[in-house]
Amino acid sequence: MAEKDYYNILGVEKNASQEEIKKAFRQLARKYHPDVNQENKDAEEKFKGINEAFQVLGNEKKKAQYDNLGSSAFSSQEMNGFDSQKPNFEDLFSDFGFGDIFNIFNRERDNEQEDYLEGADLRYNIEITLEEAFYGVKKTFEIPVHKTCNKCKGLGAEERHLKECDKCHGHGKIKILRRQGFSQFVSVIHCDKCHGHGKIATKYCDKCKGKGKIEENQKIELKIPRGVNSGQYLRIEGKGEPGRNAPSGDLYVIIHVKKHNEFKRENENLFLDKRIDLITAIFGGSAEIQGIDKKIKLKIPAGTESHIPFRLAKQGMTFIDSKKRGDLFVRIIIDIPKLDQDKEKMFKKLME
Repeated sequence: MAEKDYYNILGVEKNASQEEIKKAFRQLARKYHPDVNQENKDAEEKFKGINEAFQVLGNEKKKAQYDNLGSSAFSSQEMNGFDSQKPNFEDLFSDFGFGDIFNIFNRERDNEQEDYLEGADLRYNIEITLEEAFYGVKKTFEIPVHKTCNKCKGLGAEERHLKECDKCHGHGKIKILRRQGFSQFVSVIHCDKCHGHGKIATKYCDKCKGKGKIEENQKIELKIPRGVNSGQYLRIEGKGEPGRNAPSGDLYVIIHVKKHNEFKRENENLFLDKRIDLITAIFGGSAEIQGIDKKIKLKIPAGTESHIPFRLAKQGMTFIDSKKRGDLFVRIIIDIPKLDQDKEKMFKKLME
């Protein structure tokens, strides 16, 4: 049987006290307990290992055996017995002397912020031109965000118009008892009547109409780097929806580059069609190309065929936030003139 590192499983040092071991177990068990990870086999297996480690290290006698002999000090039968000692969600906390599960949330609310909800992330789509993508650009725009109402502090009513919630009795949380076979599980969730506040309004706040939040426009100044392409995004930390006793979410700005009338883009390369006359194609010459940032003189060799591409190195798009550039590919298209009868005869004679 493979040796197991129970200290590593619980994330504690070998000289950890029983109080530290219990605290580590409690934090891990709350995270991986099957009741909060339904149908998650990985979490269930993780919880079994955590429970087994605690059954040993949380017992002074077994801990001493383990320190001397390792996990081999326990028989396979004892190992299997650890799993059968799996506590249900309520027993998991009452084992530490807290009694009722609501006492835990009441005692730990200030320290561990059980009324904790991270702010939602926001998405904003912004459209820029190909030229703006080439040079980089600064954009200013406004987005609506929901902020906590400063009049009722997010409660939906002023303090004098609040009363204790009769569903959760002021705790802000309710427990749901569920049985599965011979096991009993207790789920603890936010009260759906008071939304976790523990109080309900007898008269709604006249500013937010009882919602606890108001919508405000938030001004955003954004620097878009050169070389950016459609589908890429910029993340602005903390500019999403505000959290409750938690950080605000982030704002994700999705870039969309407008379709260009002349250029086609593939990553850092640009593609352009250039029309030339038949005489230039036959005898050679030059053509002026309007690149993304400047005019370029392109040499046309004699006998150039239609739809032949010319590669102009380092005349394409910039790489993202860099001075390095892709290439520009110019496809030559020869204009075939419509000839009257006299010119047609002249042309045939010339070709002969």
